[in-house]
Amino acid sequence: PTLIFYDSMNPYAHVSFLHRSQRTQTLTATLSPSWDQTLIFDHILIYGDPQATRQDPPLVVLELFGRDIIDKDDFLGRSMCSPLVCLDLGSRHLPRLQWYPITKQQKEAGKLLAAFELLLDPKVKGVWFFLDGGRCLHKLKGGVTSTLEDRTRIQNNLDKLESCLPAPSWKNGIYVIPSGIRPTLRLMAIEILAWGLRGLQSYNLLSVMSPSLVVECGGEAIQTAPIRDLLENPNFPINVFLMRVHLPMEEDLMPPIELKVVDNREFGYKPVVGQASVRSLRQYMCEPTNESHSPSPTSSPVPRTSGEHCLSPIEEEECVDWWSKFYAATGDLAKSRDYLQTGLDSLKVYNCELEAVPEFQGLQDFCQTFRLYRGLVQEKASEDPLVVGEFKGLFQIYPLPEDPSSPPPPRQFQELPESQPQKCLVRVYIVRAFNLPPKDRNGLCDPYVQVTLGKKKLGDRDQYLPNTLEPVFGRVFELPCTLPLEKDLQISLFDYDLILPDQKIGATSIDLENRLLSRFRASCGLPQSYCISGPCQWRDQLLPTQLLENFARMRSLAPGRDTARAPCPSAVLGFPISENKVPVHGHLGPPRERLALHLLRTCGLVPEHLETRTLYHSIQPGIDQGKLQMWVDVFPESFGPPGPAFNITPRKPKRYELRCIIWNTQDVDLQDTSITGQRMSDIYVKGWLDGLEEERQRTDVHYRSLGGEGNFNWRFIFPFEFLPMEQVCVLPEKQSLWSLDETVLKVPPKLILQVWDNDKFSADDFLGVLEIKLLSMACPARRPQACTLKMLQDESDSPAPPRCPRTSLFKQRLARGWWPCVVQEEGRQRLSGKIEMTLELLTAKEAEERPAGKGREEPNMNPILQPPVRPEASFLWFTAPLKSLRYILWQPHKCKIILGFLLLLLLLLLAAFIYSSPVRVPMGGLGVTAGVGAPHHKPWVGLQAQTENPSVPGAAAPPCPGRA
Repeated sequence: PTLIFYDSMNPYAHVSFLHRSQRTQTLTATLSPSWDQTLIFDHILIYGDPQATRQDPPLVVLELFGRDIIDKDDFLGRSMCSPLVCLDLGSRHLPRLQWYPITKQQKEAGKLLAAFELLLDPKVKGVWFFLDGGRCLHKLKGGVTSTLEDRTRIQNNLDKLESCLPAPSWKNGIYVIPSGIRPTLRLMAIEILAWGLRGLQSYNLLSVMSPSLVVECGGEAIQTAPIRDLLENPNFPINVFLMRVHLPMEEDLMPPIELKVVDNREFGYKPVVGQASVRSLRQYMCEPTNESHSPSPTSSPVPRTSGEHCLSPIEEEECVDWWSKFYAATGDLAKSRDYLQTGLDSLKVYNCELEAVPEFQGLQDFCQTFRLYRGLVQEKASEDPLVVGEFKGLFQIYPLPEDPSSPPPPRQFQELPESQPQKCLVRVYIVRAFNLPPKDRNGLCDPYVQVTLGKKKLGDRDQYLPNTLEPVFGRVFELPCTLPLEKDLQISLFDYDLILPDQKIGATSIDLENRLLSRFRASCGLPQSYCISGPCQWRDQLLPTQLLENFARMRSLAPGRDTARAPCPSAVLGFPISENKVPVHGHLGPPRERLALHLLRTCGLVPEHLETRTLYHSIQPGIDQGKLQMWVDVFPESFGPPGPAFNITPRKPKRYELRCIIWNTQDVDLQDTSITGQRMSDIYVKGWLDGLEEERQRTDVHYRSLGGEGNFNWRFIFPFEFLPMEQVCVLPEKQSLWSLDETVLKVPPKLILQVWDNDKFSADDFLGVLEIKLLSMACPARRPQACTLKMLQDESDSPAPPRCPRTSLFKQRLARGWWPCVVQEEGRQRLSGKIEMTLELLTAKEAEERPAGKGREEPNMNPILQPPVRPEASFLWFTAPLKSLRYILWQPHKCKIILGFLLLLLLLLLAAFIYSSPVRVPMGGLGVTAGVGAPHHKPWVGLQAQTENPSVPGAAAPPCPGRA
């Protein structure tokens, strides 16, 4: 079994069957004990039918212990095994060794290779036994059979069964495994590539300084030379070893390879500071060939030569950038625009780590990483083994000829790279992350990146991205390092907090040494074409022809040798293959280099890629904490300076200004009714950009529009930020009043205009809306009669082509004409008005050179807006009441008013005439008569006469003047 032991652990097995138990011999300290022992339990009575025992046999319980001289023995694990039941020894088939799991506290603790067999003993009285042809006889009472013939037949069968069941061989005080069960062995060669040790932890408070490796398998062992100084060079001085050992021919029965790391300390003290066990050897089986094992591309570097075709920097601004290539690879064609039509390189996006891609063999084709453990640490079911370091190496197992005079097969590890530490430049490209867990109360987080390599740590917490679970970082980190001393690159994501300590979101680790040593050349991915300029400029240290020469040298395909077995035939013999791809852009390099790159891409090397790595947290091991898309380039200094790094800075929006001049409206719905019963509206227009409702603007009011006409001459100015490559507006906004940072939203650019009816004492009435997509807007009509609902037909609403031509304001920059306004009635659109306006799109620089004010404010220019010439009836009624009467009553009803005035004047004259007419009243007793039509009589005249002549007889006193 494979277990984790203390240094002085001596394992043994305690086997129990029913009420009997035995134990094996105790072995010395080993991770893979091999007892080669047979334990026999004889004369065990099992009550019941033998057939029932065959169907459900009792279990064999095997417990493993580690012998401890000072304290009690340590329990290592338990295995429950079911034996093979044989009731007829005449037809017995020997059991086959099998692997049984060893568990401890419901966790795997190793594997056991063993065989168990339960045989029916025919000599025991009172039990069932089988005779001829499987016919069952039973012992009669007293142990005597019925006839002499039966006794004779039984004895003959017992003799025959004893010959079928020979006793196991006795050797060194134990029974060894019988030859029929013991696997067949053959001579095998285990070729060991011991590259080095990594990250060894201290032992007994002392650092490990001079370790060596012990390899054991099948009773053979070999020890490497010690590393002189682990801190300066952790690689072994001699890397290749050969061990001859007899192994089973069945690969499943091969014993594991046991690894021990011994620290060579003073006074001859050599403690075991770490150990591991390689269980399955099938993956290392190979057929020896004359070809050597593929070495690392770092071997025998070819110096970079200076030629006429040098890598040049980008000299002009491109219409595409790296993000166009990225979005084209991820299938987001809306953001990549026409990148696929440019003929530039594409990008391979892996949805997993590069080590998890099957065709790259985990990037451990040159050497694998084996974790080293120490001590028995699985005291609790939740604890994991204590990892104290790593061993870098590889094994190749192949058969050796039995005849000593036969030539041995060729060695597999040849032409190894230089094992001395190398200084390298590491470029870490962090593109974006997604599916991050929320860390703040608003359900979002504020992530930032931190890169750690050795003692170097890069990443500024002030460059966090607020309020997002899918941050786009677009950052490049360059770190110098020395491999393999600083081989583990760790990328961590943290959540920014203003007061509390930053929370760790997750991290991922990359072994840079494996990428540098892999024969798949994972240090720098190969692009699709060799470009000397542009967004896909060559960034490697060596030219494609030099890389191809290195690859041919590693595969022993030098010129002049047979290249029929080469992965890329004729690759090193003058490049006789012609290029079948016509250049489609002007960034390509010379044809020879392009052809060499084409041949390299046919050899299964790592292409230019983007890997998706899973983030994990130590508090929640094994639980996905999000994904991180990135890639890493490793450049050894011995190859010269690398090419320019890719610019993956996130796209920055450009500042634009949209100027919208509202000239007139026409045929707007009339919502109000005047006191005279006429339909009218007090029209005004307000507008905003989609997503910027808080910055909406409105015109002044055109009062008392009787025919739906409105005159404004009013300018709206909407500044905004726009991403030309993604065709979206970038809108920062705060989610709440207490938010410290703004959340960035991306929406398509769309202008929204609404026509309203102004009311002073109630809510304004909605008259119509116009939504204009600036990227695909309908061309305006020149005349209001041509402005119809057909202009609003959207390309996405119908598969038929739009009836009205469409254009992009970002290309046309200026448009003037009439657009329709609509309202929704019963699920259908109805034309509710028309707007005449001018749309002008300016860059920030153009807007600064051509200033203009909002409305008709200063600076009123570009163009100058004069006050509108509105009808005289267009004013606010309570500011000029007499003027309101003039336009409300006089103008529409002046004839009626004049006629009524004349009639009223006539009535007044008639009333005055009647008032001034004389009226006679009969005066009883005074002799005064009155009548209508009598001569006008002045009563006071007679009175005056009588007064003057009082002697006249019959004169009476004068009456009081008055009306009868």
